[in-house]
Amino acid sequence: MNLFDELSWRDLVYGETGGVREVLEKEKVTAYIGFDPTAASLHVGSLLPVMALARLQRCGHNPIAIAGGGTGLIGDPSGKTKERQLLTKELVDENLAGIKEQLARFLDFDTPTNPARIVNNADWLTTITFTDFLRDVGKYFTVNSMLAKESVKRRLEQEDGISYTEFSYLLLQAYDYLVLHDQYGCAMQLGGSDQWGNIVAGIDLIRRLRAKKAHGLVMPLVTTSAGVKFGKTEAGAVWLDANLTSPYRFYQFWLNTADDDVVKYLKYFTWLDHAEINELAGELAAAPEKRAAQKRLAAEVTRAVHGATELANAEKASQALFGGDLSELSADAVQDIFQDVPSSQLPLTDFTGEGASVLHLLTASGVAASKGEARRLIEGGGIYLNNQRVADVKQNVAEAALLDGKFLVLRKGAKNYHLVRVSNS
Repeated sequence: MNLFDELSWRDLVYGETGGVREVLEKEKVTAYIGFDPTAASLHVGSLLPVMALARLQRCGHNPIAIAGGGTGLIGDPSGKTKERQLLTKELVDENLAGIKEQLARFLDFDTPTNPARIVNNADWLTTITFTDFLRDVGKYFTVNSMLAKESVKRRLEQEDGISYTEFSYLLLQAYDYLVLHDQYGCAMQLGGSDQWGNIVAGIDLIRRLRAKKAHGLVMPLVTTSAGVKFGKTEAGAVWLDANLTSPYRFYQFWLNTADDDVVKYLKYFTWLDHAEINELAGELAAAPEKRAAQKRLAAEVTRAVHGATELANAEKASQALFGGDLSELSADAVQDIFQDVPSSQLPLTDFTGEGASVLHLLTASGVAASKGEARRLIEGGGIYLNNQRVADVKQNVAEAALLDGKFLVLRKGAKNYHLVRVSNS
């Protein structure tokens, strides 16, 4: 499929310069997207441009990912209401290493036909002298045009204004485009709609200095139907690094997508085709309570980012909240799944030998206010231990019942979970 058509039916074309469709139909294009190394990992908001590069490659074009080691030292003012905290070169380099690894999950660097590239703009931005940059780049931009850029105008309205450092960012990104044009024949830049001004600046610079036509295409900025910035939760950003956001939490983020957003996200973030997404949209309309579209979205994106094994673990962990088997879960998984439920701590000695009576366990943990209440709950079939219904008020709970030797999960009724942490002290 033509890349422009592929992006169009997925509602990913927010704006483009003239002739983009025709160029993508007739030529093998080299195109690039830049990635900000101000954190040790990409977040879910970065998946849209990552997938755009991957789609570009699958359509036969040449993708370049810029890891912004140079621009990351400055900071892009686009979409920001105040100055960014400047990072050290060492921290930027450290962040770049993690980002390159994550990009490699989506891009093919070994195919002989159109291999992807990752380049670091620090290679040229940190070597050009200030006077050369002003002479060779700065002279082609008027302050008037730079002040007219939306990202700059918005910052000028703020009390703190904008520093000369961030004001100059547009020139740096334009120079990136020129260098990639010269070195790799790059003739297209993609990005979010907030990058339009920066992209056009690069196109103008190539036209002025090389008398060549370059192109730009921008995608919509992703928000939820509630108007909230995509990827932000109460716990903070949702990262692609499993050490920052566990695969289970990552899976849950997508599983909790609102009905009004899920079809859009299936288009944006998965490889499912038009027919498959239409089928899921039909299932959503007919039986929204089954959440088939959300389950498919969570599965597709988690598999792409974390792999099939972690997806299976995340699905197994997710089922635990709906009465699934807990016996094979690791201590880390149990803690991750139940980190937001009430918890209590009991000593391991309570469970040695014959173990603790279930009545003691319920009262000591606070699940029941008294043994009388605990007895009534059990007799009414409302108490579960590790998702297994407790049928006998005389049942004892021994050490063998502990999950990975560290936890017990109590449940009162359908949804009221309580985590018992068992300590050696």
